[in-house]
Amino acid sequence: MKTIQFREAICEAMSEEMRRDESVYLMGEEVAEYNGAYKASKGMLDEFGAKRVIDTPIAELGFAGIAIGSTMTGNRPIVEYMTFNFSLVGIDQIINNAAKIRQMSGGQFKCPIVFRGPTASAGQLAATHSQAFESWFANTPGLKVIVPSNPYDAKGLLKSAIRDDDPVIFMESEQMYGDKGEVPEGEYTIPIGVAEIKREGTDVTIVSFGKIIKEAYKAADELAKEGISCEIIDLRTVRPMDRQAILKSVKKTNRLVVLEEAWPFGNVATEITYLVQSEAFDYLDAPVVKINTADTPAPYSPVLLEEWLPNSTDVVKAVKKVMYK
Repeated sequence: MKTIQFREAICEAMSEEMRRDESVYLMGEEVAEYNGAYKASKGMLDEFGAKRVIDTPIAELGFAGIAIGSTMTGNRPIVEYMTFNFSLVGIDQIINNAAKIRQMSGGQFKCPIVFRGPTASAGQLAATHSQAFESWFANTPGLKVIVPSNPYDAKGLLKSAIRDDDPVIFMESEQMYGDKGEVPEGEYTIPIGVAEIKREGTDVTIVSFGKIIKEAYKAADELAKEGISCEIIDLRTVRPMDRQAILKSVKKTNRLVVLEEAWPFGNVATEITYLVQSEAFDYLDAPVVKINTADTPAPYSPVLLEEWLPNSTDVVKAVKKVMYK
């Protein structure tokens, strides 16, 4: 094993797949000459050249469409958005073309493409640069949605996403690019759609994904001091969701808290809540509690932003609520 940063895990995954398959290429704003806005493509222009590492204008709709069209001629593009907030400019191409090409062509064309970049908040970036769109994309048949929380998962899942024959939304975080973690020296992949129990427990299940799962770890450490044992599940893939992993854990602990950095109405946590009440209702010893951001655009003020975001204190309170403590 070796220890690398999250950004290096992303770079290694893309580079290894580009060496493996000449049809893979990377395009996006500042991915080439600048080595990526977050240095996640550092050195790739030097290795692969300007035909496979392509700087684009600030025109998300245009380069999303170019990349999607190129899949129909045998290519496997990786499109980097500087943030998924900017993907809204190109969302017509993602939803109405990438997600539907296979069905609307009667299976004649597939669309092997990865759209990747940071999601959700990253400090004082204000309302239009702090949005989480996992549930938007996951609501769309034809798309797969991956949100890793550490370098190991990021590299293994990105390699699988690049090899997948369907469009994949791969969501990262500006605040995770510097995170360090161990990854194997050799080749490995992680299957899409498989959650992982990051911490075994017996009293309550906490389901989360992405960078906000760190707050669950903090809360679990605090709760352990009080004798409360938390099982933490990292979804890793939002769609397809590993339903059985969630249900199996809830049937063991009989309690569920869902932690998600997203607006509270109609999100991933809502889907999980419905799943558990419909398929494991008799196992529940308490109502499911979901923890989300406040139901407002993200504030710029650091004081308000701290209140707006879920944190470990919220998780502790939620766990004690389902434990009736």
